[in-house]
Amino acid sequence: MIFAVWIPLLMPLLAVPSARRLAESLPPRAAAWLLTGCAAALAACTAAALGLLLAAGALRLPPVAALGHLSLPLLGGEPAVTVPVACAAGAALAGCAAAVGRRALRHRAELRAARRAADAHTAAGDLCVLPDSAPDAYALPGRPDRVVVTAGMLRALPPAEREALFAHERAHLAGRHHLFLLTVALASACHPLLRGLRAPLAYALERWADESAAARVGDRRLTARAIGRAALAARPHETARHRPGMALAATAGPVPRRVAALLAPAAAPGHPPIRLRSRGLRLVAAAVLACVACSTAAALDAAADLHSSVETAQGDTGR
Repeated sequence: MIFAVWIPLLMPLLAVPSARRLAESLPPRAAAWLLTGCAAALAACTAAALGLLLAAGALRLPPVAALGHLSLPLLGGEPAVTVPVACAAGAALAGCAAAVGRRALRHRAELRAARRAADAHTAAGDLCVLPDSAPDAYALPGRPDRVVVTAGMLRALPPAEREALFAHERAHLAGRHHLFLLTVALASACHPLLRGLRAPLAYALERWADESAAARVGDRRLTARAIGRAALAARPHETARHRPGMALAATAGPVPRRVAALLAPAAAPGHPPIRLRSRGLRLVAAAVLACVACSTAAALDAAADLHSSVETAQGDTGR
């Protein structure tokens, strides 16, 4: 187990850059699912590996061994290595759990504060206007979902561009994009290397909403103008006071790159094909799949090995 259990902890070194490279060549929706699924799988394997290291060391403690009727000499492994590693793994696992808990609680608190601010003002359908002079607009999930816009942003855009902006924010809400971001944020708390997936995911989600808005209003140039004008009007240091930290907004991310993508020729109707025509991209896709598969297989193998060691220590192998 001591060898296989380290693979999930090291695999993000290869998986993260490979996933980022592959996401650049996928349609926005596919890229968002790829990045989120990869982060969730690697984080789960990381937590499992730390838990197995902790369990292997804990079983060597005499009170735990006595409770499980284990013979310490039959457990295998070197106590001088296993126990200190288990202590480090336990500390890391506790730190991960605390970071995940803090991030989840902060996200919940931010949403509640934003909901209270939005509920204090009259809403027209799903649209809530805040009397704030700083131009801003964002998607606020909840029951019901809200598109929050400030008076400053309404003044900055003509009516047609406002509709394109609202369509963008509604696409975030319809796709539950905040859950993608939250998943990767929590996964990043389990393994610091997974933070490298957050920026490409945010870009993929914004591009997903851009394409949905363009399809909704039927004009890609209008959507591009709305996003560009909103980004120019927005002043990051003067955004709405109650805006959640993870709120999705049309003015976020590399706006020039997004505008250029909208001004490019539209894809054929239906689902865009996944462009994996080059040999290099196929190799990158294979690398991402292999990383996730190896990480999962290594965690399962380590768990099976630990279980076999426990059975041996209990004297059950001959039964």
